[in-house]
Amino acid sequence: MKKIFLLLIPSSVITGVVLGYLLWSLSDLPRVEALEEYTPLQASKVYSSSGEVIGEFYIERRTFIPYYRIPEHVKKAFIAIEDERFYKHHGIDIIAIARAIYRDIRAGRIVQGGSTITQQLAKQLFLKPEKSLSRKIKEAAMAIQIEKRYTKEEILGLYLNQVFFGNHAYGIEAAAHTYFGKSTDELTIAEAALLAAIPRAPAYYDPIKRPEKALRRRNIVLRKMLQSGYISKEQYEEALKEPLPTQLHRRKYRAPYFMEFIRSTLSERYNDALFTRGLKIYSTIDTEMQNVAEEAVRRGIEALNKRVEPGVQAALLAVDLEEGKIRAMVGGTDFWKTQFNRVTQAMRQPGSAFKPIVYLAALRKGYLTDDTIYDREVGYPTPEKDDVWTPRNYELKYNGPVTIKDALAHSLNAATVCLADNIGMDSIIKTAKELGIKSRIHPYLSSAIGASELTLYELVYAYAALATGYRISPLYIEEIKNPDGIILEENYPRIQRVIDEAVVDEMRYLLRSVVLEGTGRMARVIKRRVYGKTGTTNDYTDAWFVGFDDKLAVGVWVGRDDHTPIGKKETGARAALPIWIYFMQNYRR
Repeated sequence: MKKIFLLLIPSSVITGVVLGYLLWSLSDLPRVEALEEYTPLQASKVYSSSGEVIGEFYIERRTFIPYYRIPEHVKKAFIAIEDERFYKHHGIDIIAIARAIYRDIRAGRIVQGGSTITQQLAKQLFLKPEKSLSRKIKEAAMAIQIEKRYTKEEILGLYLNQVFFGNHAYGIEAAAHTYFGKSTDELTIAEAALLAAIPRAPAYYDPIKRPEKALRRRNIVLRKMLQSGYISKEQYEEALKEPLPTQLHRRKYRAPYFMEFIRSTLSERYNDALFTRGLKIYSTIDTEMQNVAEEAVRRGIEALNKRVEPGVQAALLAVDLEEGKIRAMVGGTDFWKTQFNRVTQAMRQPGSAFKPIVYLAALRKGYLTDDTIYDREVGYPTPEKDDVWTPRNYELKYNGPVTIKDALAHSLNAATVCLADNIGMDSIIKTAKELGIKSRIHPYLSSAIGASELTLYELVYAYAALATGYRISPLYIEEIKNPDGIILEENYPRIQRVIDEAVVDEMRYLLRSVVLEGTGRMARVIKRRVYGKTGTTNDYTDAWFVGFDDKLAVGVWVGRDDHTPIGKKETGARAALPIWIYFMQNYRR
């Protein structure tokens, strides 16, 4: 009797230790009810004005898709390879565990796991990726609880939306787009089998980098689908013939400078939600106009590179005159080399492209387009009063008395400074601000011919006001919705009249004369009425053309980021205007 008692002591101790360990392991078990609040990290998508996806913002590239939209053959592919008794067990599969242990013992190493899809879901959502007995116990307990609370279809849907497929693709929908460039509901049997083959070891079974290994495992998935009765012999043989994908379908931003512009703007308002909450961002960009803008810049720089040293940059902005919507934005020649946006970030001297603001200020003070001003060599005291500054005309010639119209059409510096001196820089600065220019305009006469730096963004919107008489606030996002379609943000045009209608007509007349008889004569090839102004700075450092038709205000800037000259005689008419002309001739009206 004493011997029996002594034998019972160790067994009871062992039992107590085991039970204690189990209780300890399960003491901090997560609440399975949290699944009802499950919100996976989802990519936010940006749409063009016509509804095309032009880019995504994400930490994990994922698009959630409801389980009822996932085709049966896709589900069956994963069940066949990951958990063939999925519909028979209640979270843990004792038969699969026993079979895995037997095979591991025979192989002398771990060759097969026994985790069910439900256990894998529990691990992915609730547990740390550590290898420990405690974690396995929690995983099994969580799986049983999940099975009690949710249907098999719901569990499978959650799993397929959560699993990692390599190459930054999280969830079945992102994987379908990444590897095949299509949606989940378009996947073939062979494609579904390949995706089911990847999650066990995404890097090892990468079909692009390791096609032989990926093909072998895909065919194993197909064989298991056949053995389980999920596909017919004919479907199996046909699927075996399908080739693997040879390249990834990564979504490269369209309008990348515009995408980065709205990312920097929205991240201030939405913070991490911009990258994790699957927002739907409806922008104003017109993809057809954007394509024309990019081609215009490409052609313009290609032509320039034949005449000057390489390294010249260009930028283009097109804005809708009616509502101020950004329709095209090109911030440089290659976004993937430099993300610096020369539309919104580059502060450059506008040169003569600023002059229409001077002439507008004069018209508002009562000048008429045929009034006379003097184009002559005159010295003006510098701001420090210790020297004299003499504005020079481009051809170093002076014309004496000239009309307002001719002075602007032929971009006469001396005449423009004379006019600015007559009306005062204060009125010119006030006019610039009323047109929407926020950059500082220095109160010196040199600012009248474009010596104060500003952005192409500001200048194009100022010209939009010249075209219509209304200051229009920039509009680049129309609305933002959450994944459920609830509107989070809605934006409307904000318009304010700042120029009398009669003065608008006079400004149009002046800017039309630039095209018909002045420095913008090359634009006469456009077979409709267009208006605009060239701009060239000292030593040909900056070249501009900004103008409009009856639909858009469009500006082009050309220059070098280091502020060195573009090249000899590379004026606004020679370097920037051809880009503007190409865009205006080819965009769809």
